[in-house]
Amino acid sequence: MIEAFQNINKAFESKVRLGIMAVLMVNEEADFNFLKEQLSLTDGNLASHTRALEELKYIECIKGFVGRKPRTVFRATKLGRDAFKSHIEALENFLKST
Repeated sequence: MIEAFQNINKAFESKVRLGIMAVLMVNEEADFNFLKEQLSLTDGNLASHTRALEELKYIECIKGFVGRKPRTVFRATKLGRDAFKSHIEALENFLKST
């Protein structure tokens, strides 16, 4: 049973980070406001969790402007996609083992 926990990634223990990655796995990219609305988060909460995922190189942040309005877009990196898939597989394996 302990082996089932080996591939569980601590970065995704937070439901917010799990949600961010889930959204980015099914969307090529998502902007800050879309993530905030979909996950019902405050600006600060989303910012701190996306920063943590950025530091792990699981997501990338692209900042730009649409007209004069700033726009922040996030994308999952290959490393992030692979880590998330491994995490989900580990959870599935754990559930099958119990």
